[in-house]
Amino acid sequence: MWFTVLGPAQVTTDGTVVAVGGPRVRALLALLVLDAGRVVSTDRLIDGLYGEQPPEGAANALQAQVSRLRRALGSELVELRPGGYRLAVEPDDVDVHRFTRLAREGREALDAGDHAKATEVLESALGLWRGVALADVEAPFAVGQRVRLEELHLSATEDSAEARLALGEAAALVPELRQLVTANPLRERPAALLMRALNASGRQAEALTVFEDARRTLAHELGADPSPELADAHLAVLRAEPVRARPVPNPLTSFLGREAELLRVGELLARARLVTLTGPGGAGKTRLAVEAGVQHGGETCFVDFSPLRDGSEVPHAVLDALGLRESGLFGSPGQTDAVERAIAALTTHSLLLIVDNCEHVVDDAAAFLQRLLTACPGVRVLATSREALGVTGEALCPLPPLAPEPAAALFAERAAAVVPDAVLDEVVVRRICTALDGLPLAIELAAARLRTIPLAQLESRLDDRFRVLSRGSRTAAPRHQTLRAVVEWSWDLLDPAEQELLRRLSVFAGGATVESAVVCGVSEVDDLLAGLVEKSLLEAEDGRFRLLETIRAYGAERLAEAGERERFSRAHAEHFRSLARTADPHLRRAEQLTWLARLTAEHANLHAALRWAVDADVRLALELIGALSCYWWLRGVLSEVAPQAARLLDRLDTVPDGLAEEYALAVLIAGPSTVENHFQYVEEIMRALPGTPRQPYLLVAWALFSGPPDEPPPAAAVRIRDSDDPWVRALAHFSMSYLDLFGGRLAGAEREFRTALEFFRSAGDRWGTAQVLDGLATLTEFAGERERSLALTDEAIALVAELGAREELTELWCRRADRLRHSDPAVARADYERSAELARRVGVPATLALAHLGFAELARLRGDLAEARRWAEQALGECGAGWQSTGARSRVLTALGRIAEATGDLAGSRAWHRQAIELTLDRRFRHDLVVAVAGAAPLALAEGDPPRAARLLGIAEGLRGAPLAGDPEVDLLRARLAAEEVDRGRRMSYPEVRAYLRGSPSA
Repeated sequence: MWFTVLGPAQVTTDGTVVAVGGPRVRALLALLVLDAGRVVSTDRLIDGLYGEQPPEGAANALQAQVSRLRRALGSELVELRPGGYRLAVEPDDVDVHRFTRLAREGREALDAGDHAKATEVLESALGLWRGVALADVEAPFAVGQRVRLEELHLSATEDSAEARLALGEAAALVPELRQLVTANPLRERPAALLMRALNASGRQAEALTVFEDARRTLAHELGADPSPELADAHLAVLRAEPVRARPVPNPLTSFLGREAELLRVGELLARARLVTLTGPGGAGKTRLAVEAGVQHGGETCFVDFSPLRDGSEVPHAVLDALGLRESGLFGSPGQTDAVERAIAALTTHSLLLIVDNCEHVVDDAAAFLQRLLTACPGVRVLATSREALGVTGEALCPLPPLAPEPAAALFAERAAAVVPDAVLDEVVVRRICTALDGLPLAIELAAARLRTIPLAQLESRLDDRFRVLSRGSRTAAPRHQTLRAVVEWSWDLLDPAEQELLRRLSVFAGGATVESAVVCGVSEVDDLLAGLVEKSLLEAEDGRFRLLETIRAYGAERLAEAGERERFSRAHAEHFRSLARTADPHLRRAEQLTWLARLTAEHANLHAALRWAVDADVRLALELIGALSCYWWLRGVLSEVAPQAARLLDRLDTVPDGLAEEYALAVLIAGPSTVENHFQYVEEIMRALPGTPRQPYLLVAWALFSGPPDEPPPAAAVRIRDSDDPWVRALAHFSMSYLDLFGGRLAGAEREFRTALEFFRSAGDRWGTAQVLDGLATLTEFAGERERSLALTDEAIALVAELGAREELTELWCRRADRLRHSDPAVARADYERSAELARRVGVPATLALAHLGFAELARLRGDLAEARRWAEQALGECGAGWQSTGARSRVLTALGRIAEATGDLAGSRAWHRQAIELTLDRRFRHDLVVAVAGAAPLALAEGDPPRAARLLGIAEGLRGAPLAGDPEVDLLRARLAAEEVDRGRRMSYPEVRAYLRGSPSA
């Protein structure tokens, strides 16, 4: 016999279900089955069947039910024992006991790493499950038992998924795990397993969404944070997230008529590094370039230049498409030239770069691509333009009109998409395609009109429309005229309300949503947008409606003709000012990722609004700068808007009332050369700031420009410590923490860091939290707590990765490697490589220099001095200018001094160390001075002057405010020095330190 409770409570023999009786008897059977082979007391049976308050005569009723069950199964199976009853069967004849055994064995195999066995055993266990446990049992005991059995089932299911995941079944597991997560939203292990499966399938973005959903659910439902298992899965996804360039758009239609040109493009790209597709607008250049990108075997990046209004924006557009942020959260506005950043990112990269619509920025595009191709041997470029770029080595691929046969085939396919049952006259179709000069865009627009216009009428209207154009000037491009005629013809087919909306939509540079389209001031905007999409004049994707650029340009002309350009450009700018103002405070709170994504989707519109306001309304332009500065900073595009800020300052005669802070932001964003001209006034504004500025980002921008202040603390930092805004108070304490850290007051620094951390976390700001965690990691490293320091660094890395701040990731990975350099050089090297690769992709030379310095230090520590010198010299050449690079440069100089000392070149070593110390004697660089002075101490010992070596080591520890713990080289040095001399150095005042170092031969 076979007994089951993992479903209905049943008994079968030879596949036939045994009738055991009514509900009470089945409940009794289930109770005995759950303890098969063991005596179940009478009291326990009564409690299970009737609860804590059984009815009168419950014992007699139980005896009656036992009798019925014995008649059904046989008295030898249901035994009467002293005090109770026993079901005399082997546990393996009962599904729940066999399930429990198999689940246990599967778990043991999983723990032992035998994933194949675990999968086999657990699948056998799960095969015993037949739905809801005790499905037909209604008794008090059943409720608790169902919960217990469902928990066993869930655990076995999770174990099976984990084993299969280890065997490489990630993709197949994703649908099953999604169902498991949906059914158990508060259970964290399925979410962690789903994240691991998605991550292993290369779907990191989806994995991060799973984590965010789980985190939000736990916080809302339980007020709890994610478990370590879920947090570890999250961190693994963040570390594995690839840095990807923007791929070519997914083609929405079949590729027709350009097969020969596609083959030609492939041949040209095989031998030339720049191939340009030339032809008139509407010739299909973009579609051919997209198809070539799809066919390309390697990595591709697609850049559309059509939204650009100025050639200076070309490098920024390429950076954005490469996924590179233009200035770091820890860097300064306009710090690195955009062209150099792109070159730095692509120097060692193999990539097909597709640049679309170059004609209106052809000179700047040509200059940029010339520099890029010269410096980046692994890059090839496929460009589209109405004229050649004129770059050396360029190969041209002109696109002629479509031949009659492919043109007719294109018309027929596009017509079938709108009128599936249409019967087309092939002769008429060919005549229409000929009248349209074989231009694919014109053909597709014409075919789309068959929904409302019969084929014969379509032909007659085309003839009427193009008669004059066919006899136009020889000096004008006839295909350009033809495309314009097609657009005008499409325009004439619209009713007045559609025309009104279409021309007003031309003010949107990045497409419009239904909500933002209300700017156009038309009624029933939803229906009108849908109608324009159907007529192929708008593209709809993810709730956003975009105009083809040719149609947008035509709409802009019509807008000007209607005398509406000023009105709707202003309405557009004011709408996005309102959006930016609404978003700004959210960018410093827990919801910052949501609002950052929302503003990023509107990036082109925000830029267009600023560009118009700079020319038309300086007050509105300043208000936009104030509302958008935090977004530009987090997004990493400050250098993109710097030219607009500079233009605005050129137009300002006086600062408008109430906008002093916005003016200061414009000055700081415009760049260093502009700041110099306005420095005195901006400094006055900063001195007069109230307790909480209206524009909180101004505090960050000023700090990034001015650098670490001399002590005492700046007045602004003191005033804002009592702000009502948690983020502003956090920033004040964060500033104070670094003043204490630079001053060697470690206890004070820790107090300020922890206060800042509390406020940043209460605000929900990931950037601020990551900054403070990085500072605390430095403090814990000073205390010799390496494991704690690494944990804090990993937490900071995870937060910064959520923001997509890749520049900061490069710095954090580098600092993580520094902390592992002596204890685990293999892991340190891997982290340096990760940092260097990210720095290369993002285009941050200074951080790349620090990573290469790490390679130099690893080589020195293992005794390979030639390699160490090569890496250090390369790093020195990569250090940038400005105060932000002082620390990196001094550290490289110190490393070169240590390498020279190790080779016996004591004079050269002395020169390197002197430069490093002189570079950092300014009090603002006290933390870097510690490294420089400590690095010079071994040289003094090598020159036979132990007292000076001891004094230098003591000075370094006095400046730091803590012993130099955890460095084996320092420990060996200390053992050879007099403790009293080290202590004497520790007690020296800063003026005494400066005087000593300036007089010390090692300095």
